[in-house]
Amino acid sequence: MLKRKLIPLALTLGLLLSCAACGETAGGTASPSSTPSASPSSAPAAGETSIVLSDGGVTVDGAAASTDAGSAVYVGAEIIYYEAGRDESYGAGAEADGHTAGEAAEQTVVTITQPGTYRVSGTLSAGQLAVDLGEDAQSDPDAVVTLILDNMDITCAVAPAVIFYSVYECGSADTETAAATVDTSAAGANVIIADGSVNHVDGSYVAKIYQEGTEKKLHKYDGAFYSKMSMNVQGEAAGDGELYITAANEGLDSELHLTINGGNISITAQNDGINTNEDGVSVTTVNGGRLYINAGLGDEGDGIDSNGYLVINGGEIVTLANGRSGDGGLDADQGIYLNGGSVLALGSRNDAASTDSAQAYMELAFSSTLPTGSVVSITDAEGNELVSYTAEKEFATLTYTAPALRDDAVYHVYLDGVQQQFTGHSFGMGGGMMGGQEPPEGFEHGQEGERPDLPEGMEPPEDFEPGQQHDGTGMPRGTAPADDGDRTPPGGAPDGSGRGGGRGDRGETLDPSAEFSLSAGSHSFSGVGDSTLG
Repeated sequence: MLKRKLIPLALTLGLLLSCAACGETAGGTASPSSTPSASPSSAPAAGETSIVLSDGGVTVDGAAASTDAGSAVYVGAEIIYYEAGRDESYGAGAEADGHTAGEAAEQTVVTITQPGTYRVSGTLSAGQLAVDLGEDAQSDPDAVVTLILDNMDITCAVAPAVIFYSVYECGSADTETAAATVDTSAAGANVIIADGSVNHVDGSYVAKIYQEGTEKKLHKYDGAFYSKMSMNVQGEAAGDGELYITAANEGLDSELHLTINGGNISITAQNDGINTNEDGVSVTTVNGGRLYINAGLGDEGDGIDSNGYLVINGGEIVTLANGRSGDGGLDADQGIYLNGGSVLALGSRNDAASTDSAQAYMELAFSSTLPTGSVVSITDAEGNELVSYTAEKEFATLTYTAPALRDDAVYHVYLDGVQQQFTGHSFGMGGGMMGGQEPPEGFEHGQEGERPDLPEGMEPPEDFEPGQQHDGTGMPRGTAPADDGDRTPPGGAPDGSGRGGGRGDRGETLDPSAEFSLSAGSHSFSGVGDSTLG
């Protein structure tokens, strides 16, 4: 089976986000370091059930899988998908979201119906791994399933390739008790990436299907790897297993909370890379591991999108959003907290991090949309390079945090070897509007019915309409990109120099400065462009 070119996570992310120590530049994509094997990396341990996927027949603990729905694991369930050719009373999907009955019939559904630990290996080129412990599972603390992905390769063209339908839900959707910190250790949906394994999940989605006679949701599963309940993802002891998710819509989704504790995860998505979608409640937490997200390959898409909170306590993360649609590498409706780890996030509009974050961070809003291949580097006052990155797509905003960053310190920013300056401290709506230029074409911001989150004292664009939604060749160091007419904001700068102006926290235009000084109350820099200083 032909596999997409993917980043080698265990190597590239470590190089990319540890440049303070190694001084190397990383970027671009390459084939994974290995390909899935038909066999698990280790034999199932006591108490584990072995599931081996195969187009020629699925086996469970070495025997042919049952077709009896009463078995702990069985094959033959009908797949849930959005049917082509249905009228508007059926659902909210477009023509492109539909699939034929013939396409659905080609999928082999492997269903887990009992709590336990299941080690999954092998290849299924047209099918789905589903977990469904029944309608009472959501309130049953014992309804817990752990999937150990151990050289598993599964592709589904009509729906998510892996889905948790019904297990124990450890959290609550109560908006009155929502908080940025959640404990998902008791969650019923658990995923472990086995040491030494390479796993591929290539999945589609199910557009909104109505309950008959209403417009209430019956089914809607946006992610290639999807859970209706809170979910944990982690690696095994060595933490060197790899999971590659390729998504026709969104990548890794949970309807409530998602906690990533470890593992090497690469997500390539047409829309959002990660999405947790309970409005005002969901918490996406990253405590460790390596995470690479290339999202928004279609018309739109955020890298990590939480409809509640985003909390990063550790790990190494690179997250890329659509560079033109008003989406961000980081997006959260209730707040972003950068407490640890290394993060590099690029987008056309990253959301601003909370000043209550425990780790220093830097937010850059450039005065124009920068092209693919732009090389961004950040150094300390002594010239030591903290990070260097060759952008794999267009971007206008960048967020960076790492343990090496410190408040009350000065840093310098370079683009293609050219020192940069800034002229303001605003952030959160994209480099364009905060840096003196018009928003990118087709810009949309905010979940349904919301105003954009602007710094105090600032107003949204005059033409902003609440109700808009957003869901989806390297250049040598030291050389400037070709002049494509996109590096200067429309109308030029207020001083006539053709460079982007900026506005400070109170709306004033600041004198240009190439000293990006971090403090407890100032981490954001707008109007970033080539320095005019001597």
